[in-house]
Amino acid sequence: MTAISLGPTPARRDALAKRIRLLVAATITYNVIEAVVAITAGTMASSTALIGFGLDSVIEVSSAAAVAWQFSAHDHAVRDAREKTTLRIIAVSFFALAAYVGVDAVRALTGTGEADRSIPGIVIAALSLAIMPFLSAAQRRAGRELGSVSAVADSKQTLLCTYLSAVLLAGLVLNALLGWSWADPIAALVIAVIAVKEGRDAWQGKGCCAVPAAAAVPSAGAGTDACGCRPGCDCCN
Repeated sequence: MTAISLGPTPARRDALAKRIRLLVAATITYNVIEAVVAITAGTMASSTALIGFGLDSVIEVSSAAAVAWQFSAHDHAVRDAREKTTLRIIAVSFFALAAYVGVDAVRALTGTGEADRSIPGIVIAALSLAIMPFLSAAQRRAGRELGSVSAVADSKQTLLCTYLSAVLLAGLVLNALLGWSWADPIAALVIAVIAVKEGRDAWQGKGCCAVPAAAAVPSAGAGTDACGCRPGCDCCN
């Protein structure tokens, strides 16, 4: 049976690694700005949702920094060795995010404090909702092609930030216009459940991972899914 080699060439792997480093740097830079604006605006408006969103940005920075550390190594073997540690850091970040959002949502539902309206908060949430999907999609594509579970996991956390941006924006707008204080915490609880799932997947090393360049599989495609990825991965979604 003829075997074929799947995966990017060494030159392509280097180009993908460089792209991931640039995307991670952009994510870190934006999230630092986002954290400062959100925490400041949240403190001024007494908004636990905004403060929580800012703390989520801090977690985003720690996750992106972990991936940046992994891909700072130019040697493929070193990057692979750092993969597990990076995934653990991303998983813990997801769990921390889920814990904070869950506790914050319960506090909001029990009526612990009422937030004032925040125009800066609405602006930063809207900007994040527009920017984060593009950063997440670009990193996810590069991570899948490279076969890096950690890069894909970090892109999922960036995508989760998009969901949180939508939740925050809806909550701030509804609170400002209609006074519906319950909308944000209900949606935030759903986000917390998603964060737990993503954290568990990252801890277990699950993700959309292309077969490494060194791997050889039967020409009939056995051992890979429809998108040419390892068994158990879901690269087509």
